[in-house]
Amino acid sequence: MTLIALTGGIASGKSTIARRLAEHGAVIVDADAIVREVQQPGSPVLAEIAAAFGNDVLTGTGELDRPLLASRVFGDEDAVRRLNAIVHPAVRVESAARFAAAQAADPSAVVVYDVPLLLEARAEDPWELVVVAYAPVELRRERLVSLRGMSPADADARIASQVDDERRLAIADVVIDTSGSMAQTLSQVDALWERVAG
Repeated sequence: MTLIALTGGIASGKSTIARRLAEHGAVIVDADAIVREVQQPGSPVLAEIAAAFGNDVLTGTGELDRPLLASRVFGDEDAVRRLNAIVHPAVRVESAARFAAAQAADPSAVVVYDVPLLLEARAEDPWELVVVAYAPVELRRERLVSLRGMSPADADARIASQVDDERRLAIADVVIDTSGSMAQTLSQVDALWERVAG
């Protein structure tokens, strides 16, 4: 099994890269999707979050009120650390189970872990390759405003809350520059696939 970490800042084109790799046959394990799953109503993780941040972070139906929790922890490094200490271990366990399942199903599988917070949580894991989706901050900001409807101030705050590009690029084995055309991005992804599966 080939285990690849795919990371990048918000609006860097990570999802486009993951989709193309999936088209080629890669098994995609999405860290954000796992986060949502481990925070389902009735889960131990959700109970811990409510205990740490207040029962009002749960909706009337027992689900996590994500915007409320985000507003409570955003910009507060200590709160972010406490939240990560609850969520990251559960995500690590579940992602490891998915890697193992992919390997059991196909020992030669190429597994791509789509993980925004690689540097914050998983940089030391034994990845065969670390792939970084890259686009300049100005372009990512423009994407957040035009494609996701964020205000410029919100876009700047989201970008500023993440690890900077310099640190991300420093751990990259492969950089896929998504600042050009879609065809240019996809050709880089295709070349990556040839490298890992060819």
